Amino acid sequence: MSRVARDEVRRFTLAGLTLDLVGGSVVGNRYRENYDVLHVDPALPFAVVADGMGDGAGSRRAGAAAVPTFAARVHAAWPEVGAAGLRTAAEAAQTAVREAGAGRAELTGCTLTGLVVEPDGSQGWVVQLGDSRAYRLRDDLLELVTTDHTVAWLGVLHGWYPVDSPAAARARYQLTRYAGHPAAPEADLLAVTLRPGDTWLLCTDGVSDQVGYHGMRDALVRADPADAVAALLDASLAAGGADNASAVVLRARPAS
Repeated sequence: MSRVARDEVRRFTLAGLTLDLVGGSVVGNRYRENYDVLHVDPALPFAVVADGMGDGAGSRRAGAAAVPTFAARVHAAWPEVGAAGLRTAAEAAQTAVREAGAGRAELTGCTLTGLVVEPDGSQGWVVQLGDSRAYRLRDDLLELVTTDHTVAWLGVLHGWYPVDSPAAARARYQLTRYAGHPAAPEADLLAVTLRPGDTWLLCTDGVSDQVGYHGMRDALVRADPADAVAALLDASLAAGGADNASAVVLRARPAS
């Protein structure tokens, strides 16, 4: 099995709130390379994950263009980041990926899921393109906050086919929105709150497709967020390691 690569915990103290953020990634057993890209910012309270589409040069270029571009735009807008700044950052990531794929035959695209906390800690923003995900664990309830931008999500939601059907499995790979899409669809932008005791998870589908709901929750209740990341990635390997898997965990607690 592949070794889990895990970052150090980043700590941010905001007004009345301390945030611990840590991310990690594993190649898995299917691919030779990791086409996921994650960024846990060392200076500002935000993180983002991306999952390249496919296993070639286009997938690699997409994540390498989207994530640094998004992060740079967040830094440029800080501290007045807000909704307008994040829409601009997502649009810039779209443009960067399309430019990276211009004139090339292979698909150049990736998902993009980010969580950005405003400087006073009172407001957070989830940015979503594609089928990587954001979850929140609050008061022992784990909830999926984002929507998958896939034909499978639409099909299951509207009863086109059962969730465990071959048709749903095929549609899982048909993304309706992603960074690099020729129509440049806008990202979902969700305003969220952060309370002491909340745990947030950003992950690629290498985690969400391989680690079940209860396994995910069991990992996220661990006291150390770094242990939670390691448990999620180890669980993806134990399930077969059929995809690159990346996770970022944010833990909110009262400011000390």
